[in-house]
This record gives sequence, C-alpha cells and structure tokens, in this order.
Amino acid sequence: MANLYQNRFRIESARATWHDYNGGIYFITICTAHKVCKFGHITNGEIFLNPLGQLISTLLKEVHIHHPYACIPLYVVMPNHIHAIICIDGDCEYLISRKTISAECSSGIEKNMRQIARSKGLLSIVVGGIKSATTAYAHRNNINFVWQTRFHDHLIRNQEECNRISDYIEHNPLYWANDCFYQSGL
Repeated sequence: MANLYQNRFRIESARATWHDYNGGIYFITICTAHKVCKFGHITNGEIFLNPLGQLISTLLKEVHIHHPYACIPLYVVMPNHIHAIICIDGDCEYLISRKTISAECSSGIEKNMRQIARSKGLLSIVVGGIKSATTAYAHRNNINFVWQTRFHDHLIRNQEECNRISDYIEHNPLYWANDCFYQSGL
C-alpha cells in the first residue's frame, strides 16, 4: 500500500531495507529522462561524448575529490545513461586484480558524513552529487537536460559477479544498437 506524504501518494523506495548503503561495492545505472540521448553518440562501437558527456566523465573520474569515502574504478558514459562501479567506504582491493580496473579505493568517512549517511545512505549522496553537478552545468550552459528521477543499483557480492559486470560495462558501446536503453535518431 502506498504511503501518503502531505496528502500525496509516494512511491516506496527501491532500496533494500536490509542494507544501509553506507559501504559496499555497487553497480549503478543512471538514465536521462525518457532515455533521450544527451551525452553524445556511438559510431562503430566508439563513444563520442559532447561537452555534457565529457563533464560527466570528469565527475566520475574525480568523485573522490568531493566524496573522499567513494571511488569509481570503472564506468562508461553512454548517449543516454551511465553505468559505473562505485566503491563506498571500503576497499576495492579485490577489484584491482582485474586488469581493466586500477584504482585504490580505501578511506574512512568523516564524522559529519556519517550523520548524513544515517538518513540517506552514502551511495545516494554520491549519485545525487553527480546528478546535481550535471544539472547545474546544463542550466548554466542553456542545455535542455533532465535526469530520470531514480537510479538502479546492485550490490556486487563477489569477484565473479564483478568480472561479469565489468565486462558488460567495457563492452556496452559495442552492443549499443541492441541495448535496452537504445534510442535511434535522438
């Protein structure tokens, strides 16, 4: 049954109730609203990012600057969505054994971030920061841009799963025409 908030129906959270999202390794997908291609295009399996796509790539590479408890060792910016592996307040050491991922992801959380994380979860804070910075850039540069309201996350549980997800991220541009997010001519 849907909960009412200020006399309006709310959608229940898609997050797992048994996990606090303040630590772990996640596979996330973030889409543009209506899956409209806003980040560039793919030709012959190669990604060509426009300035908005390049900004997102930079934000993902430098996530540890604004969120010292997080790192993103692998990601891909597609024309209308992002796939990434995000490590939160932990050690991505077992990911480093994979040749394609080379990042050191260990850190502690500052005291004030722990208080915020109790109510929201650090994963949501990282994703929200990326989405917010992208939207602000789009508005400053008069780019008509909107994110989908939510994002998909999956807790990575073991090395085999990590390898499978990493392969998917790395090869995603090659299979763009068959991707469930594919939008031709946009």
